[in-house]
Amino acid sequence: MNELSLQTPVQDEAPKASTKAGVQRLKLTDFRSYAALDLAANASLIVLTGENGAGKTNLLEALSLLAPGRGLRRAELVECARTGGGGGFAVSVELATKAGNVQLGTGIEPPGLSSPQRKYRIDREPAASIRGFCDHVRVVWLTPSMDGLFAGPAGDRRRFLDRLVLSIDSEHGTRVNGFERALRGRNRLLEQGSRPDPGWLDAIEREATELAVAIAAARLETVSRLSALIQATQNAASPFPWAELDLQGDVESLVGQHPALEAEDIYRTMLRNNRARDAAAGRTLIGPQASDLGVRHGPKQIAAAQASTGEQKALLTGMVLAHARLVAAMCKIAPLVLLDEIAAHFDPLRRNALFDVLETLGGQIWMTGADPATFSALEKRALMLKVTPGMVTQGLG
Repeated sequence: MNELSLQTPVQDEAPKASTKAGVQRLKLTDFRSYAALDLAANASLIVLTGENGAGKTNLLEALSLLAPGRGLRRAELVECARTGGGGGFAVSVELATKAGNVQLGTGIEPPGLSSPQRKYRIDREPAASIRGFCDHVRVVWLTPSMDGLFAGPAGDRRRFLDRLVLSIDSEHGTRVNGFERALRGRNRLLEQGSRPDPGWLDAIEREATELAVAIAAARLETVSRLSALIQATQNAASPFPWAELDLQGDVESLVGQHPALEAEDIYRTMLRNNRARDAAAGRTLIGPQASDLGVRHGPKQIAAAQASTGEQKALLTGMVLAHARLVAAMCKIAPLVLLDEIAAHFDPLRRNALFDVLETLGGQIWMTGADPATFSALEKRALMLKVTPGMVTQGLG
């Protein structure tokens, strides 16, 4: 059963009954710049400071691999292995949950005759996939690479939205990958001109439409729930303006207006009728692969892309924090929140407001920054860690 359920009522805030998942210990072997690391992290707020290139983001990336997908850098597995190491790596965490501590581990073995395969372990026992991790932990993040999200290409916003969905519905990534494979197969058949086998085309379009409607439905529900939570908790005095969200796409419109099976039939007909046009274009023109997430600055009633750089950063931060609350509300697990270089470009007002908001989220928060002074207000409220190449020690800078 999908974790997103259309019958589940929307909750405005993360319930107090949600489980607080916190990393008690992080162990790395041959991961990025770390030959070996054993880090105790028993705190709700954790601040990592150090010079650029010291390895702060590497720690966040390791934690992001506890979630489905390729982590916050979207890197290939082999890229995570330490240069000069054996070619494999391991990430292991001891996680505190309401039911007790659990150990989660993932990584790849040193390369042999076959391509590296990612491994998963729960309490040292092999797991078939990362979906088992989702019973214990959820992860959300915000990185500097997302700063240009609102003014950038639609593909960036689709990936951002799919990451929001994936944090709640661990099957979403499988559906997206399956849909992309189906489209590649359809495009190859259409390249054959007048020779494609109509039976093959019908079959592949049937698969594509089923996946497309499921993807669109999951996106729609996530946007609807996130919008409802933002609206219910908006505060005109907040330094983080609320966002107004609008999911734009042909299949999403179909799903919003028709039952799922009817939407599949309509989209399948659209694909069949557009075969010649898609063949000429060399790609499939209609579908969730062409959708976009519209975002407006709520208080100013302008497109997010028209806001100042600082306003866009504050708007995006507010969206991610709202999403963290939504994850807690729907999954009953307060997520790990990873914030890379989060405070560097905020003025003191927004910075202090951010720190106050983070303490109310209920989950464990990891933050990075190059300047220790940025986090001076947290010196007695957070675990302060100094990162140098390959090492982490306690202290603020």
